[in-house]
Amino acid sequence: MTSMSRPAIVLLSGGLDSTTVLAIAKDKGFTPYALSFRYGQRHSVELEAAARVAASLGAADHKVAEIDLRLFGGSALTSDVAVPKHDSVDDIDADSIPVTYVPARNTIFLSFALAYAEVVGASDIFTGVTAVDYSGYPDCRPEYMAAYENMANLATKAGVEGQARLTLHSPLITMSKADIIREGLRLGVDYSITSSCYDPDAEGAACGRCDTCLLRLKGFSEAGMSDPARYQIARA
Repeated sequence: MTSMSRPAIVLLSGGLDSTTVLAIAKDKGFTPYALSFRYGQRHSVELEAAARVAASLGAADHKVAEIDLRLFGGSALTSDVAVPKHDSVDDIDADSIPVTYVPARNTIFLSFALAYAEVVGASDIFTGVTAVDYSGYPDCRPEYMAAYENMANLATKAGVEGQARLTLHSPLITMSKADIIREGLRLGVDYSITSSCYDPDAEGAACGRCDTCLLRLKGFSEAGMSDPARYQIARA
């Protein structure tokens, strides 16, 4: 079976990175099945963006799984802890794990993707994790992704029976935000329909000062263009 006829699960948050990955999976000839999560995140407008992206890029299906990680809290995204804001990307502390880290989030999301993959007969999962221009999350590192792939092939019916070996694709993991944006634009991604902000307003406008906004703005600046997303305060 060629990739042209193979289904693939794509974790889709509706942000810049996951949107680019969906475009990459489709460009490689996979039939993408998008999977998003309503997990109690304060920035739930990202799910509206994910729906727009899935429709725009032609996902074969788009499922939204319901999990309430507010039960545990432990993150500014799933509790009343304030999302940190900065005046500049240089103010982001790259040496410590920020309070926007959601405990075990990628492990949980990938487990759902793994279950979905078994059901639709997919042996490929795409995720938009990156270890460059990111917030320092431990579950975005290459060694984590490799370890998860090994575990997945020990934990599934398909893996045990030797029907197929699951491959976990992280095509952005060594790319800068600017390079991700350039690749997305090459593939025809409309970034105006995406949402990356951790603390948007009720209308979905980005704050422009959280880590993910600043890293996104830095990427567009380095790519030599303006971010088409809506911000609460006009950006230069």
